[in-house]
Amino acid sequence: MTTDDAFAPIRSTHPTPVVFGAGAAIGVLGGMIGLGGAEFRLPLLIGLFGFAALSAVILNKAMSLVVVLVALPSRLAAVSAAEVGSHWPVAVNLLGGSLLGAWVGASWAVRMRSTTLYKVLAALMVLMAAALLVTHADTLGTPEMSRWARVLCGVATGFGIGIVAAIMGVAGGELLIPTIVLLFAVDIKTAGSLSLLVSLPTMLVAFARYSRDGSFAVLRANLRFTLVMAAGSTVGALGGGLLLGVFPDVVLIPALAAILLVSAVKLARHD
Repeated sequence: MTTDDAFAPIRSTHPTPVVFGAGAAIGVLGGMIGLGGAEFRLPLLIGLFGFAALSAVILNKAMSLVVVLVALPSRLAAVSAAEVGSHWPVAVNLLGGSLLGAWVGASWAVRMRSTTLYKVLAALMVLMAAALLVTHADTLGTPEMSRWARVLCGVATGFGIGIVAAIMGVAGGELLIPTIVLLFAVDIKTAGSLSLLVSLPTMLVAFARYSRDGSFAVLRANLRFTLVMAAGSTVGALGGGLLLGVFPDVVLIPALAAILLVSAVKLARHD
């Protein structure tokens, strides 16, 4: 394990309203763009609540799992199970890489020095900002390639996404959705539901790997904190969903990407 937990607070002492409010704010940001907001939650866990990198990643992963479990039924209500089921080969293709990637990513995270992990997280925040911009662009087109080349690309991309999701503690929708749209020509609404079906088992694999190194000590010590913030994130995401379309993408998306880039700079400078 990294030396992260030596510097992490054993238990958060922040008031419940503050924790819930922070989770709700993150949920609103994510909900406005159709995501869970975990990419915004991670720097908040480090910067505001004082968790060290690895501890923040594990808490973020736990909250992401709760949000995905809550979002899945409502998402399936919005997009019929038959429609999602008709694209099951896409989910299987991506899972072929993401499950292994999640195990590898979690293995790397628990072995990294904390200073290295902060820099890796900063780089991945930049990646998330780029993915956010690409996802909401109207210029995505499906590349021409053979069936087996597409399958191999799906496995390779899934592997990379699994690594990123495990290291950052996110569900990975920010990367999965544009991948599904671009690589498999699935409409973005259905892609959102498929991404949840890929995210859930991918997160469980990462959890299984983290649990082997005693990394869950921070989760046990902060279970109430985790549940309260996850509840806030879920409520916020629902509220943010109601605001979908209220703010034009031409303003909202660059602003959110800028938040991620500023967070990346702060993480890169974190000691």
